Amino acid sequence: MEYAPIKKDVSATNKLANMVNYHQSYDDFNWHEAQQLIKGYKNGINMAYEAVDRHVEEGYGDQTALIFLEKKQQRKVFSYAQLQQTSNRFANLLKSLKVDKGHLLCSLTDRSPILYTAVIGCLKSGVVFSPLFSAFGPEPIKSRMKIGGATVLLTSGKLYKKKVATWRHEYLALKTVLLYDCDGECPSDCIDLDHVLVQQSDQFTICETAAQDTALIHFTSGTTGKPKGVVHVHEAVIYHKYSGYYALDIHPQDVFWCTADPGWVTGISYGVISPLCNRATLVVDNAEFDAIRWYNILEKENVNIWYTAPTAIRMLMKAGNLLSLNYDLSHLRFLASVGEPLNPEAVIWSQKYLGKVFHDNWWQTETGGIMLANFISENVKPGSMGQPLPGIKAGIVEVDDQGHLTEVTASNKTGELAFKKGWPSMFRDYLHETKRYQDCFNDDWYLSGDLAYKDDDGYFWFVGRRSDLIKSAGHLIGPFEIESVLIEHPAVVEAGVIGVPDPIAGELVKAFVSLNDGYKADAALSKSIMAHARKKLGPALAPREICIKQNLPKTRSGKIMRRLLKARELGLPEGDISTLESDETT
Repeated sequence: MEYAPIKKDVSATNKLANMVNYHQSYDDFNWHEAQQLIKGYKNGINMAYEAVDRHVEEGYGDQTALIFLEKKQQRKVFSYAQLQQTSNRFANLLKSLKVDKGHLLCSLTDRSPILYTAVIGCLKSGVVFSPLFSAFGPEPIKSRMKIGGATVLLTSGKLYKKKVATWRHEYLALKTVLLYDCDGECPSDCIDLDHVLVQQSDQFTICETAAQDTALIHFTSGTTGKPKGVVHVHEAVIYHKYSGYYALDIHPQDVFWCTADPGWVTGISYGVISPLCNRATLVVDNAEFDAIRWYNILEKENVNIWYTAPTAIRMLMKAGNLLSLNYDLSHLRFLASVGEPLNPEAVIWSQKYLGKVFHDNWWQTETGGIMLANFISENVKPGSMGQPLPGIKAGIVEVDDQGHLTEVTASNKTGELAFKKGWPSMFRDYLHETKRYQDCFNDDWYLSGDLAYKDDDGYFWFVGRRSDLIKSAGHLIGPFEIESVLIEHPAVVEAGVIGVPDPIAGELVKAFVSLNDGYKADAALSKSIMAHARKKLGPALAPREICIKQNLPKTRSGKIMRRLLKARELGLPEGDISTLESDETT
């Protein structure tokens, strides 16, 4: 179902939008002006300086930088000056341990203050920082550290005992393990971080880092092979600040809540670097999802900007449409979504029950920052990924069998989503896989692997991953369109769609769905969902089979793993499932 665009009135907000007119901003943009948003450090660029120390130098040290909310309602507040001091101590500790510029530190933490201290402290000292999911098992942790050649691990006493201690001495490159919350005696071959950190000086001279010096490594799961180590450099901070300013409309002193896990790229790029660079106050919640808790946080912390995931939005929808009406959400100015395409139904729901529209945007670990967005000043088309940020040349391309690339100029024609090279946060390599990196580019275009189309107004629409496309009886079918229709049914909360082999049609569409509370899986409900899909989609696109599951397999970032659904359905190798958060059950 196609929804009418939601008209926007920027004057209805209590702050002037950073972008008042999209087309004018896009046409007038140049990268030299964007670079002026950052100050630069000595003869180079340093992410930590732009995120923290610059603000203290400019007189904003007393502003709140971080608000930590613990599981049992404890609340801790850190100013920019305090974050500067604690990160200085961490940088001095690394220096004392002879952890030098270019060495890799991996973090395996929850959303604790030490994580933010460590990110900034590493960047200050030129040490490369790589976050790992705290829900990883021992093997995914070890494999990523080996790929990166990590020499330092930061983790908690509990996580160390459970996930690291058994293999620690098998990996000889790991020289230093820093433990916080040891809960008793610290192992003799580890360092009690809580004890030694306070002994360090809170004064530190930031390491001079060049624009192309490596700052961050983020690991993404391979479909079949080992994880990919995605390399980002200090220059990326230009885009982190700029994209947060325009795509998320971050103003100084805004209260900003990004719910993303710090173990993946959004949790660092837009959970740490971008909002701090724009001098926001970050809310950090160290508890699992709970609808009432989340609404309480939005109300009590007076959150202005909320950046969350489609899975979380659907869980809020499942918790009840009227629940939000019990809370004062008047401070909310901008809502954004990330992680996977946002179904149009969720956009309509947020407008009706939250009083604000969720703005979807698109980017990848490889792009390092938001590339397409629905902006605060522009109409929102529910289901669309939005328009390219100023400075970003986005297009739909086709590549023939000989590797020749052609840009698609016709509107509404599906092809591969691609971007012209050159934006500051573009990844610089895959660790030890330069050929694989080079294969991502063709004729100066970065090929995203996503299929999409662009409409007459310049809005981009997601169709599916190139590898997820279903070819049935001559039709090319994108799973996202079918999934969006399925969750319009009142019983369905989530859906995943795959193609299964068929001797006549080539492939047939099969859907897996999980249900809202109060619905029972039976033949009558399956028939009702099937009828709904056929009515909305027609027989060519509608699923031929619907399988009801208690849960669908998802990554920690909330993406439904279609490839895993397909592998299990067809008995194929599952590939890398280290980011799997929840598993399907019958």
